[in-house]
Amino acid sequence: MITKIGVTLSLAILFAPPCFAQDAASQKFLKEAIEGNLAEVQMGQLAKKQASSDGVRSFGEMLEKDHSAANQKATAAATSLGMTPPTSPNKKQKADYDKMSKLSGAPFDKMFISHMLADHRKDIKDYEKAGKKKDAAGSYAAETLPTLRKHLETAQSLSTGKTAGPAANPSAVIAVPAPAAGVPAPAAETTAGDKVR
Repeated sequence: MITKIGVTLSLAILFAPPCFAQDAASQKFLKEAIEGNLAEVQMGQLAKKQASSDGVRSFGEMLEKDHSAANQKATAAATSLGMTPPTSPNKKQKADYDKMSKLSGAPFDKMFISHMLADHRKDIKDYEKAGKKKDAAGSYAAETLPTLRKHLETAQSLSTGKTAGPAANPSAVIAVPAPAAGVPAPAAETTAGDKVR
């Protein structure tokens, strides 16, 4: 009887480690993903308050919205793997937030974009690796990758000063003053100099 239990226990231990190792890796990924989502939501909120550029403010709004939605999915995946999800960013993320919260205007915009470029490049690598797993963490990672890539593209366009999509660069708009009272407005001209009729 003791030998049967010993053999069964030995077989269970022999075959268990890969399963536990995969769960541990998935749980580590999800812990970091949830902390990252919470940090990005806070950073997005900060950008909406501290940025000088409309592009950075709208990027902050995008981060807040997208990472809130992603966090709900990551939390559900974590719960399905039997783990208790974290409820706040990690120490480094909190320190980054504190450092950025002391800035505003153009210096904030520059540091924020630089941070988002580095952060999303790292995240994409981590999510690509995790996306190969055949569990809840892998499904979450694969589903979230397109959003992270969109965020990286947005950060890249903001860093080069080129905006993609409807959020136009306000500095590219040329203001034309209205004519003074009683002065007729000039006729519109084409590029060839002929008046439009």
